[in-house]
Amino acid sequence: MIRPIAITPGEPSGIGPDIVLQWCARGTDRPYFVIANLAMLQQRAHILGVTLELCAIGDRPLTELPFRVGTLWVLDVPMAQAVMPGTLAVANAAYVLATLDLATDLALAGQISALVTGPVQKSIISDAGLSFSGHTEYLRDRCGVEEVVMMLATEGLRVALVTTHLPLSAVSAAIDQPTLKRVTRILYRALIEDFGCTAPRILVSGLNPHAGEGGHLGREEIDTIIPALAALAQEGIATQGPLPADTLFQPHYLERADAVLAMYHDQGLPVLKYRGFGNAVNITLGLPFIRTSVDHGTALDLAGTGQADLGSLDVALQSALDMAEQREQQHA
Repeated sequence: MIRPIAITPGEPSGIGPDIVLQWCARGTDRPYFVIANLAMLQQRAHILGVTLELCAIGDRPLTELPFRVGTLWVLDVPMAQAVMPGTLAVANAAYVLATLDLATDLALAGQISALVTGPVQKSIISDAGLSFSGHTEYLRDRCGVEEVVMMLATEGLRVALVTTHLPLSAVSAAIDQPTLKRVTRILYRALIEDFGCTAPRILVSGLNPHAGEGGHLGREEIDTIIPALAALAQEGIATQGPLPADTLFQPHYLERADAVLAMYHDQGLPVLKYRGFGNAVNITLGLPFIRTSVDHGTALDLAGTGQADLGSLDVALQSALDMAEQREQQHA
């Protein structure tokens, strides 16, 4: 039995609590538990008509929880204000971050094997005066690591990013050789440790149209990307690129690759989400623990209706379990 996997549902006014409750009500005895406000989950279960025994963990050791079908264990976190599905409350922004902080502390202490996160509403956290640009950056800073990598995955495709939530005007300056090498090393190591790839094959996109057209459409490929990939090859990290982003997502490239490394958010993710939206998972590489997440937002208009799609949460939970088991096998 692996260590338990923690779930943070995210924004309490959105569909995060809904999908967690509905997914668990399907029936599972896997070691998942939720870090959230117990009363909020009980209220939402009543609204949704979900039959599920919600049990407070209290002081029980996580390793001794009896995981069984029909029961969901909850690590109760106080909430400032009662929740109405679909209606945001600034007062609860600190609660959302408190669930993440608690989950991170448990992960760093080695008490959980993975963290699965639900969608958050960045705007309401900012409105509360709290610093938050996204799960990826928040968990990086909370863990004190220099670099993490955002990767989304769906059936037959993994896309990692060199830069994440930046304005397009800032992307070029953010891509330098040290950053590109660090990101590629993290991706390469994760493909081995978490996905069982013995000799990872990584396709690397260019930054500019046609990968710079030999310098006529930009020199980032010549001055930064090619030298960085050459240095990585000396370390035994094989890559192919830089390739034009408008052609590298063709089957004849992808069928011979374990992952694609894109230079920025909207270069790689539109392709992945077109291929697998609703059945994709967001994975943060480079943290001291496994973190996966859904690939969608809070969908406030669907909160409390029971109409939210559970597909991405299903993939996120299964991916976290698979990655945790892969690590356990390697360390056995």
